[in-house]
Amino acid sequence: MHLVIITGASRGLGRALAVELSSAEHSLLTIARHPDPTLGTEAAARGATIEQWALDVVRDVGVAARLEAWLHPKDGHGYDSATLINNAGLLGTVGPVENMDSDELAAVLRVNLEAPMALTGAFLRATAAWSCPRKVLNISCGAGRNPIAGWAAYCASKAGLDHFSRVTALDEARKPNGARIVSLAPGVIETAMQSQLRASDESGFPDKQRFLDLHANAQLATPEGAAQKIAAFLARPDFGTNPVADVRNA
Repeated sequence: MHLVIITGASRGLGRALAVELSSAEHSLLTIARHPDPTLGTEAAARGATIEQWALDVVRDVGVAARLEAWLHPKDGHGYDSATLINNAGLLGTVGPVENMDSDELAAVLRVNLEAPMALTGAFLRATAAWSCPRKVLNISCGAGRNPIAGWAAYCASKAGLDHFSRVTALDEARKPNGARIVSLAPGVIETAMQSQLRASDESGFPDKQRFLDLHANAQLATPEGAAQKIAAFLARPDFGTNPVADVRNA
């Protein structure tokens, strides 16, 4: 049995990942502000066991502690692998940083960087004695590697996620059965975030036309197509060799 924990799993890429990884060999735990009851039905139909938590990683500061407490009593010998997928993401207001108030700025940094760090720490502590392979997959973005005007908070948080993954990979490599960790850019996907970008004011987002063109020319991946590629990447025997990767270059 493979244990998989996914954040932001109620829609978009997160939901598609949950469906893609649903099988009789998988036990899923999903964390989202508003769980999707149809996801439970769909996962069960595919033979997976699934538990959904209704938690907001911005406001529910005890999410990591709850995950750690949930994992502690479990017997790692009962699993063939354990994987944490930090997928939840928040773009925030598009435009110069002065257009974003402090509460919104904090929310973007918390969802994109603080929560993945805290959840990863909880996951690693709780499963430290498990003998099965352990993986952490952080869903990053090309924006963490290439600056985009108007995305200060988002770019900075994803760049931080990449570097956090690099450092944690070094720390885990020093352990006898350290977890493997990758911060993966999944490509440009048609999600609610893309809709937000296309509706943004171009005065604070000079690259808006590029995203309009991607949509008009059908160059955006579907969440389902991206989930298939990510699942294949996750299953690769060399997962973790490069802690910062792009699914398009895999």
